[in-house]
This record gives sequence, structure tokens and C-alpha cells, in this order.
Amino acid sequence: MPRSRMNELVEIAEGNDGLLTSKQARNAGILDSVLVRLARRGRLERMTRGVYRIVHYPQVRNSQYREAILWAESSQGPKETTLSHETALAVYGISDANPSQVHITVPKSARLRRKRPTWIAIHRDNLMATDLALHEGLRVTSVARTVADVLYSSGRTEFVRQAIKDAKRAGLIAASEAARLKRQYFDP
Repeated sequence: MPRSRMNELVEIAEGNDGLLTSKQARNAGILDSVLVRLARRGRLERMTRGVYRIVHYPQVRNSQYREAILWAESSQGPKETTLSHETALAVYGISDANPSQVHITVPKSARLRRKRPTWIAIHRDNLMATDLALHEGLRVTSVARTVADVLYSSGRTEFVRQAIKDAKRAGLIAASEAARLKRQYFDP
């Protein structure tokens, strides 16, 4: 039985919560004109430039985070895009952070060729392996790095204290790491 282009797109999008980039489609041999036609027919929804969503695919809690990562990585962008700052707190479910923008960190040398959507905040830093974690299939900064980023960028000590406490309770960090972070940032 012949496969439809839509079936091929669904296969690509399954690993990204129903999202795909035009670059991923091109790599599968699907022309941009096919994406445009499927969007006009209501089968795809254009989310941001170069990022599409399969319309019938259910949106999940992390869809907007994946969309931000795919936006940054599309059009020859960096493959090291990482969710960070208050967004990382939200991904981990620690603290009451509810950021109005999705915070991502890209390497300092990264060239983002597309206009940044207003709902994405871009930070530039060369993260080390110890600064990274994979949580719910998303690349995020580690709890320790997230605590440092939030404290230094916003000075919101209440979020940081709560994040350390919640991360310990959720088993994301050990008691010794929680104690070290408290000493490092709050004890004289």
C-alpha cells in the first residue's frame, strides 16, 4: 500500500510531540510546497517560520518548549539548544515559576538566521556537559546550573530557594547537593 506524504510527516513528528521542521521534511524528500499545501488544507499548522504541527496530534504540556527548540535548530541553527532559566524550573516542576517567555540557551557562536519570535528569550553561553540534563525527553540545564542562571539573571531568591527545596523533594538532586547550593548562594 503506498504511503502518503502525510503519513511520512506524522512519523517524523511523533518524536517531537507532533511538531516537525521544514528541514526535517526536506531531508525525507518532502518539498516545502507540499508543507504549504497541507497547511492550506488544514492538515498542518504553521507554528513559527520553519516549524509545523500535525493538526490532529494532541498538544501536550511541553509542546511550546519543543517548538522553541525546533525553531532555534531549524535553518542550520545550533544543535545544542537547551531550555534554561525559568523555563527549566517549569520543565522540572520546581518552584512556582511561570515564565512569560520560553528561555533557551544557545552556544555563544551560534548564528540564528531567523527572526526571533517574541515569546522566546535567547541566552548565549557555552554550556559544559555538567550543565546539561535530559528531563522528559527535553534538553534542559541541570538543576544546579538553572539555580545559578535564575539567581544571576533575575535575582529572584524566592524562586531559587523554592527550586532547591522542590528539587530535593522530587529526587532531582541529592540532599548533599541541595545543602551545597544553599551554602553557595545563601550562606555568608
